[in-house]
Parts: sequence; structure tokens; C-alpha cells
Amino acid sequence: MEAVVKTESGYDNMELKQIPIPEVTGDKVLLKVAYTGICGTDIHTFKGQYANAVTPLVLGHEFSGEVVEVGPDVKTLKPGDRVTSETTFATDGTCVYCQDKEYNLCPNRVGIGTKANGSMANYVLTREESAHILPDNVSYKMAAMSEPLASCVHAMYQKTPFTLHDTLLIMGPGPMGLLSLQIAKEIGAFVIVSGITKDADRLQIAKELGADIIVDTQKEDLAKVVMDATDGVGVTKVYDCSGATPAVNSALPLIRKGGTFQQVGLFAKPMNELDERSIIQHEITYRGSRSQNPYDWAIALHLESKGAINQDAMITKVFDLEHWRDAFDAMMAGKELKVMIASNPDDPDLAD
Repeated sequence: MEAVVKTESGYDNMELKQIPIPEVTGDKVLLKVAYTGICGTDIHTFKGQYANAVTPLVLGHEFSGEVVEVGPDVKTLKPGDRVTSETTFATDGTCVYCQDKEYNLCPNRVGIGTKANGSMANYVLTREESAHILPDNVSYKMAAMSEPLASCVHAMYQKTPFTLHDTLLIMGPGPMGLLSLQIAKEIGAFVIVSGITKDADRLQIAKELGADIIVDTQKEDLAKVVMDATDGVGVTKVYDCSGATPAVNSALPLIRKGGTFQQVGLFAKPMNELDERSIIQHEITYRGSRSQNPYDWAIALHLESKGAINQDAMITKVFDLEHWRDAFDAMMAGKELKVMIASNPDDPDLAD
């Protein structure tokens, strides 16, 4: 089969290669891949900003597909099932986190597309427990956004829950920010979305998706906008989806005292200078959110099924597997919102 392979660490070092179709054993499930979404993590990996734990490695962890083969221990899935999948490929199964199904925190977790071969290929292997059958009205394209949506659900339902009475500031109008916005507007919260001038098109999409206020922080005074909108008190919660230290530091003083800052986006560097004074003086709770776990997926699929997520607004470009480099270039140029790779575009059963 064809697969997009990171051959070694460092900048680029990626190519489309022929590799064997994975062997199906135990509780594993083989999927014929429909679509894979390119994630910011994939871009960081392309640029060599993340040290790869394993190479060579097939990238891709936001995906959907059709079950074509199941292992002898699989009980709930069968060939022909339409599914999406969590990114957990294997865990130690014995740690305190695994006992609570918090697989995202397992110290020995093996993730699809990071330590196990991912979905930028004709086929991908996952485990039965990680696979989720799609509702009939959820397309393969929509389903390929389930992982980032589940990650937003994790941040907004598990880690820092909100209500319709909250005032939220979402930093960064990229895919994670706009998914977070749609989750918030489904409940009815008041939402301010901020970005920079190059995000103009994305900010307009945010407005179309229901943002109450959009802010270009390079042209407008974010602090004034926030304080005017909150009677000088500040927002109750911030969800940073930018992973940009300047954005984080600009937002920390804008949280009401006792409020919560939820870090969703990943920083390019492991160590960053943060405005600790605001955290301390305002008694702000600063929380991390890592990926997703099984508890988030039912909610994510429910949101997709009920039409709470606008697929057409989110997915702006689709490339076939052979043109994977064009897909990465489009993402890195910053002009597209969500770029998908179609692994088997000639299969009518996998097309939307």
C-alpha cells in the first residue's frame, strides 16, 4: 500500500512510500481509510519541531474509514462497518490511568500516528476498543474531524466545563478554535474569538459560526473589547487554541478573578514565559488538556450527528494521497482551515 512516511527526525524527511498492508491480529481492526485530517501536530512533525519517538513512521491520527478485516478477538465490529477511531493503539492496561480509561495519560501509551503507523495511507490498523461506529448521517469527512472535536470536548466538558451563563474568550480561529466555538454556541454561551490580521478569513468564518464578537488583536485593543463586553470584570473562561505565548499572556489579565484559563493548543517549545503574576494575583486556575479519552467520543459523535458542527465551513480543501505534499503546503501557507487527505478517492463507498 501507499503511505506518507516520516523517514527520520528533522525538517521534512517525508515521502510517499510503498509499505506492506498491516497484519491483523488479536483485537486489532483493519480500516480502508477514507479521509485523514492534517493536524497542527503533523505540521510540527514535518518541520522537525517534535522529536519523533519512532521512525520510520506513517503520520495521520484524525481519520475515518471502512472496516475490511478484524482480528480473532474482535467481538463488536465486522467488515463493512463505517467507523472513526481514537488515537490510542495500545496501553499498558495496568496503570491507575488505564483503570479509569484515561488512556491519554497512560505513561506507556502508544498513539496512532505518533508511535504506531497512522492513517495517511490506504489502510490503517487500530484496536477494537478505539473504534467507533458512525451514525448513519455522519459523513466520512465529518468523521475525520472527530478526533480534534473530541479533544475540544475533553477541554470544554471534562477539564473546564462551562454553562450558557459563561463569557468565553477563545484564542486562535484555527480548526480547534472554531470547533470549540461551535461547542460553546451549541450550549448558548457568549463567545469572543480573537486572532491576528492574517486570520481575517478565519475570523469571518467564526462570525458566521456564531461568535458574538471577533477581534483582530493587531488592529483592535483586545483588553478594551473584552472589558467593554463584560462590564469591566473580564471573561469567566479562556480557551487558548493558538499555542502562542503572546496570545496567552495577553489573555491572562482579561480573566475575571477566580476564573479559569484552559490551555488547548500546543506550544512549539516545551518551555515558555507566562504571565505568572496575573495567575497568582487573580487566583486564576490554569489547566492543561491532553488529547482525548473514551468519555469524549460519544459527545463528539452526538454533536456531529445533530448537526452542531458545520462540515462545509470547516473543511476547505481535499487532496488525494499522491498529492500529500501539496496538502501540507496548503496547511503551512495558512490559507486553508481544515485540509483533508483522501486515501482511496477512487472507491465510491468511501466518497461523500
